[in-house]
Amino acid sequence: MKPFIIITGPQAVGKMAVGMSLREKYNYRLFHNHMTIELVHDLYGSLKREYRSLVNKLREDVFEDVVGKDLEGFVYTYMWGFNLESEHIYINDLIERFESKGWAVTIVELEADVDTRLERNKSELRLKEKKTKRNIEWSDKDLVQSMEKYRLNSNPGEITYSSYLRINNTSLKADEVADQIYKYIQKR
Repeated sequence: MKPFIIITGPQAVGKMAVGMSLREKYNYRLFHNHMTIELVHDLYGSLKREYRSLVNKLREDVFEDVVGKDLEGFVYTYMWGFNLESEHIYINDLIERFESKGWAVTIVELEADVDTRLERNKSELRLKEKKTKRNIEWSDKDLVQSMEKYRLNSNPGEITYSSYLRINNTSLKADEVADQIYKYIQKR
């Protein structure tokens, strides 16, 4: 079965970097959440509420296409607000969609301390790939404020999906995390 990996965690935890490593090392396709965000931002110059529906439509179109493809693997990164029921429904629907087409889904949750994330928020890779994060003062403030509004890591036992891996990557490089994920998937 083809692996579909949902990498979740708070901003600047390393979701995209780990996804890129999985792409480079194992030929998995990567769809990181900012691919649609940056496209819509480039088109309209902002991410106002009325444009968020376009981000969601674009993601749905990609999923609809990918789910029927014969790929070696597919990685999707997503910042899951665990305190929002709608987010749980979204992830469950995504899992069902891919499983129904023969994909083996794994949820990978990354966690890292705030100081590490604030440092990663300024990394060259992040700023290169995510133009909307280049205003460091705003981006750092948004990172901290989002923790007040959303719970971006799960509580123990909250994720009950059968293929779930939680990794504290505070001190790990993206390649090390990608290798852990790959080894976990191979044992399934």
